[in-house]
Amino acid sequence: MNTYQQLITAYHADKPKYLDTIGLSSAPFTAIQSTLGDFINKFDLDRAVDSQLDALGLWIGIGRVVRSTINGIYFSFDTTGLGYDQGSWQGVFDDMGFTALDDEAYRTILRAKILANNWDGTMATLSNIYQSVFPDDKTQIFAVDNLDMTMSVYLSGAPLPAVLQSIIAFGYLDVKPGGVRIADYTMVSEPGPLFGFDADNKYLSGFDKGMWGLDLKEITNG
Repeated sequence: MNTYQQLITAYHADKPKYLDTIGLSSAPFTAIQSTLGDFINKFDLDRAVDSQLDALGLWIGIGRVVRSTINGIYFSFDTTGLGYDQGSWQGVFDDMGFTALDDEAYRTILRAKILANNWDGTMATLSNIYQSVFPDDKTQIFAVDNLDMTMSVYLSGAPLPAVLQSIIAFGYLDVKPGGVRIADYTMVSEPGPLFGFDADNKYLSGFDKGMWGLDLKEITNG
C-alpha cells in the first residue's frame, strides 16, 4: 500500500477495486518521489561528496579551489600541527598559491557562505551563525564587536586543521555586517577554552584552564 492509498477514508478503505484503482493511478507519482528523494539526498550538504559538493558550490557561489598560504598547511612529519589529521596533501597546482580543498574543508566554507547569504545582519545572531559553521561543537566560535567598525572572532575548543586556518586567514569564512572589518581571528594554542578573566566556561577560562590565543593571520603568514 503506497502513501496515497493510506489516505483513503474509512468509507472506501474496504473496497478492493477502489484501492487497486488508486494504487495503479498513483504508482508513477510515488516512484518519481522515491527517485527524486534519493537524488536530492545525494546533494544534501552534510552527505554530498566529491563532484556532488562541486555542484553545490556552483549553486552556492564558491569553488573548491581557493587561495591559501603555499607553505604551512601540507602534511609533514616532525612538524607541529601538520601531522596526521592536521596537514593537507599537496595537490598538482598547490605550488601556485591555490589549494583544492578536501571535502570536509570545502563543506565548511560552503556552510559559511550559505549562512552569510541568509543572515539578517545583526550582531545578536552573529555568534550563532558562526557556530553553525562548526556543527560538531568540537570548535566553539564567537564574535566580539569592538565598537569601532571592526570585530574580532575567537575560536576555542579544538584547534583547527592547518588548511582551515589558512582559508580563515584569507577571509573565506568572513561573516560580518556591511562596512565592518574583521580585525583578527584568534585561536587557542592547545585544546580548551581561551584564557580570559571573569569567566569560566567552554569559551573563556582563567589561570590553569584557559589557553593562550594565536593570531591566525600571523600563523599562516609565518
